[in-house]
Amino acid sequence: MTQTRALLLAAGFGTRLSPLTDKWPKCLMPIGQRPLLAYWLEYVKLMGIGKTLVNLHYHHGIVYDFLNCSIYQERVQSIFEPVLLGTAGTIRANIEFIGTNTLLLVHADNWSVCDWKSFLTFHHYQRPENCPITMMTFSCENPSSCGILELDDTGIVKMMHEKVSQPPGNLANAAVYLIEPEVVHWILDRPLISDFSTEVLPFFMGRIATWHNKVVHRDIGTPEVLVKAQFDSMPDISIPMDDSWGKNYLKNPIFSEINQLINTSNQN
Repeated sequence: MTQTRALLLAAGFGTRLSPLTDKWPKCLMPIGQRPLLAYWLEYVKLMGIGKTLVNLHYHHGIVYDFLNCSIYQERVQSIFEPVLLGTAGTIRANIEFIGTNTLLLVHADNWSVCDWKSFLTFHHYQRPENCPITMMTFSCENPSSCGILELDDTGIVKMMHEKVSQPPGNLANAAVYLIEPEVVHWILDRPLISDFSTEVLPFFMGRIATWHNKVVHRDIGTPEVLVKAQFDSMPDISIPMDDSWGKNYLKNPIFSEINQLINTSNQN
């Protein structure tokens, strides 16, 4: 899959996770004993994607130090955004990196476990014709907090309801996409567009294929969800933590803070 590039969005503030995110970035929150972003970087490697770009903003120095670990230096690039550009804006700003390749676009503050090779294979070889986007879907526990989808008989998105009080079901947008150059060019031609979900996806409605994640997908947006993620089945991958960054990470106070949340949750 060398004709695919990966863009991992890791620049957000993680406001709903405060105070955990006051001193530590959301994208490096522990899931088990490993930082969330490390899982995404291993998933990209498993898919055979050769080049990865991570955008940075909030706590960017901490994230940069993590990406500067030896295991990532040769295959991962980072780009600092002094002002957040929005998802579509980040795509536009990094067109040279994307080129004419398929783009894996990920909100890397989500936690996912699934068959990643199957997701990529579906997009490249099995998706319905005339669909330049494949959207990962999942079954949402709290539908009013998600973008809920309505699909046609072939699994193509025909309507999306963004965080409405009475959504028609629980099939949700996982904010993980595979995107063809047609979509990137459409964004380039519209320099005022910044948000992918609310400004790009509506234009391509009826041309968005879906692939369902049947294992685990969570938006690590609140302390409660972060606690739940600690008890999910972990993917069968190896993420070494024996360098200096990894050893220091395992001593980080964030672990004791999460353990306190777990203890409080058990008491309730």
